Amino acid sequence: MDGRNHSVVSEFVFLGLTHSWEVQLLLLVVSSVLYVASMTGNILIVFSVTIDPHLHSPMYFLLASLSFIDLGACSATSPKMIYDLFRKHKVISFGGCIAQIFFIHVIGGVEMVLLIAMAFDRYVAICKPLHYLTIMSPRMCVLFLAAAWALGIIHSLFQLAFIVNLPFCGPNVLDSFYCDLPRLLRLACTDTYRLQFMVTVNSGFICVGSFFTLLISYIFILFTVWKHSSGSSSKALSTLSAHITVVLLFFGPTMFVYTWPHPNSHMDTFLAIFDAVLTPFLNPLIYTFRNKDMKAAMKRVCRQLVIYRKIS
Repeated sequence: MDGRNHSVVSEFVFLGLTHSWEVQLLLLVVSSVLYVASMTGNILIVFSVTIDPHLHSPMYFLLASLSFIDLGACSATSPKMIYDLFRKHKVISFGGCIAQIFFIHVIGGVEMVLLIAMAFDRYVAICKPLHYLTIMSPRMCVLFLAAAWALGIIHSLFQLAFIVNLPFCGPNVLDSFYCDLPRLLRLACTDTYRLQFMVTVNSGFICVGSFFTLLISYIFILFTVWKHSSGSSSKALSTLSAHITVVLLFFGPTMFVYTWPHPNSHMDTFLAIFDAVLTPFLNPLIYTFRNKDMKAAMKRVCRQLVIYRKIS
């Protein structure tokens, strides 16, 4: 990346979350517990779906893929945030900042496509149950996953193209605990109004477009179930509340950050913490709380792990 060659700034300084040591200690404990719980819950889902033959279906394949990307979501910013709570001088290198932005947007892009794929999976399960296994074949699932990663990487590279050649020659303080594109653009030693507008349009359009696509899909599914109520439909419908909740948790903060015309640093910081720490923790809880098959599979995996530890 040539951006470094045109830049005097070699590192960026985070203002962090708060200057109060009492609040920092509380945040340290809470964020550490939530991070460990998020990693544990998502890893357990991935292992359960991989190992348990009862969960070898398209719905659980997509769920495991979402849990895998959530491992990246909680690791992209949380470890650095937790580490910085110990430090007075919170810094990140120029390359580290670019890498953080890259992974955040890859993860966001992949998660958007996976949520759309999961909505399509529920649509087929409820509206075309007799053709479900034909439509949601292993090949289709792999295509969804490949498309998610391809679009996520392309989206992230497109975002980085906005900043790679910008000069950073003076201010290097970010009023945040992680690198995000809108704030970084404001530090460039040139007029970036058009670039900020393009970033907002790009990310905002993708977020809003994906959100309304999902919203229309779920409304159509709910209407179909209401019109043709049956036992099998009711069973498939039981997973919809979890899907809709996760969609709202993911898209709510993202749309606010990239589409709100008057950014507020305190609100942005709160939503960033929510998105980085709470959402990856809540996702496994939401998807397993009302899913008997998943809970049973996770119990079986935990028992196998305990037995394995005793043997070894």
